[in-house]
Amino acid sequence: MPRGITLSRVLTWVTEIPAAILVVVEVGILFAGVIWRYVLDSPLVWSDELAGMLFLWLAMLGAVIALRRREHMCMTAVVARFPPRWQRFFAALVAMVVATFVAELLPQAVSYMISVDAITSPTLGIPDSWRVAGLVVALALLLIAALQQLLSGMHWRDLLAAVVIVAVLGLGFWALSPALIAMGTASLVIFFVGLVSLCIAAGVPIAFSFGIATIGYIAFATQIPLSVVVDQMDQGMSSVELLAVPMFVLLGLLLEMTGIARALVALMSALVGHRRGGLSYVLLGAMYLISGISGSKAADQAAVAPVLFPEMKRRGAHPGELVAQLAAAAAMSETIPPSLVLIIVGSVTGVSIAALFTGGLLPATVAALALVAVIAVRSRGDSPSGERAGLGRIGRAFFVSIPALVLPFLIRFVVLKGIATATEVATVGVVYACVIGIAVYRCFDWRRLMPILVETAALSGAILLIIGSATAMAWALTQAGFAQSLAAMMTSMPGGRIGFLAISIVVFVILGSVLEGLPAMVLFGPLLFPVARGLGINEVHYAIVAILAMGIGLFSPPFGVGFYQTCLIGRASSDDALGKIWPYMGALVAALAVVAAVPWLSTGFMR
Repeated sequence: MPRGITLSRVLTWVTEIPAAILVVVEVGILFAGVIWRYVLDSPLVWSDELAGMLFLWLAMLGAVIALRRREHMCMTAVVARFPPRWQRFFAALVAMVVATFVAELLPQAVSYMISVDAITSPTLGIPDSWRVAGLVVALALLLIAALQQLLSGMHWRDLLAAVVIVAVLGLGFWALSPALIAMGTASLVIFFVGLVSLCIAAGVPIAFSFGIATIGYIAFATQIPLSVVVDQMDQGMSSVELLAVPMFVLLGLLLEMTGIARALVALMSALVGHRRGGLSYVLLGAMYLISGISGSKAADQAAVAPVLFPEMKRRGAHPGELVAQLAAAAAMSETIPPSLVLIIVGSVTGVSIAALFTGGLLPATVAALALVAVIAVRSRGDSPSGERAGLGRIGRAFFVSIPALVLPFLIRFVVLKGIATATEVATVGVVYACVIGIAVYRCFDWRRLMPILVETAALSGAILLIIGSATAMAWALTQAGFAQSLAAMMTSMPGGRIGFLAISIVVFVILGSVLEGLPAMVLFGPLLFPVARGLGINEVHYAIVAILAMGIGLFSPPFGVGFYQTCLIGRASSDDALGKIWPYMGALVAALAVVAAVPWLSTGFMR
């Protein structure tokens, strides 16, 4: 290799540049589909087909970027308690598990690609193997990246220990395979409780924890061919509705750069910023408004915190209090359309995404009012700070914010009027945000565009790999009869609908904390929603209750990954926020109880 060119740099070139280009191409294809269908009345029949074909390439290249950047979702709370010497060992073990999973999957992916070569797309006539080739190429790159992490900077003792542990576990499962097959569904506990828990506790990214457990179960406890894992992962990641994921991630990242988030925050600050706890109300309102635009909680928080936190700290706010409010606001806003969670729940459970969009607003309002009550009580002893804005300043702030205020209404209007699908609507927002940033607010930084495109691909790839591995895991659980057993157990719970809702809330709070939000919903949504339907619970109502519960778990310590993500964004110690967050989470639990008890809040505005 020429001097100055390293393997790491080559991997950057072959992943980040194509991924950034694919993001731009996807936006162009989907937006063109909207224009040709609605404006020119001449639908592009091939647009969804081509976008879907490129989507798998984008998702898998993003997964490679996320692995190289160590941005895959994982739980580090347990490993962080160990001394640095042990943390290095766990890092080697994580890399070894990832490499093992990918090495097992790669030959199966090649076989799968060959098997679908005869299938061609209906309009363009392109072999499906061209699409699946993205999976094969990315798995090869994932293997290279995992091996690079394993061999770079690792002490030989850590490397040897990781290899021995994975080899011993593999040989042990192989030797016990006849016994595991004879155990039947009981072996599910070994792989999907024991192995998954050990992997997650060791810091293995959730997507790979699900994947290695699924491969282990199918290889050692069944006689099903491993190729089914690739098939299920492909089906899980290839749903056309999931194209909304990278589009909304991109929109969320553009909000801060284009000045839209700053304009909205400035207006709310002018209106209530001078009151006791005024900027806390602004933070809450900003999260409510911006969540309706970006659909991504990390993007929402990253857009709001840099604008508000410096002034809030100047006024004497405790850093832990700020992080607690930001985390609670993010949990509150999980059901505000067009939340990615709403879109993903709709895609994996078959519930109408438009109905979820309609049903999510009022429950989020109830949760927001609960947080307002907590802020009012906790700021009772504060002195008003800041000057009351005059009508002139408020008028100027309102005038400046008009283009930003249009965006959330534009997104909802475009979806509800059928101008664009839930998949396409984010592209309308992306184009609008770019135009406003360039022509109106004049703060479109072209130098930041490439990093934003790469970040879009990485975050989308991390999310979609979780969906793919969770889909394969859910399929294995269903084939093993777990779904039927779960349905029977949940149906027989005392209390009927109320008992089922109460148990579901507890389950999703726990799962949201331990597994993060999306994997918990993808894994258990298809299993629990039919039970809810059988008990006569409206699917939209059940979805909203489950999402709120999941959000509370996701942003609650000690295990909620969202809580630690918020601490990083807010640049505050988790110890500082730990004692401050509980009143806010208590208010959200009370709001959740109200939403669960009053189905009309979720279904009252549905047609």
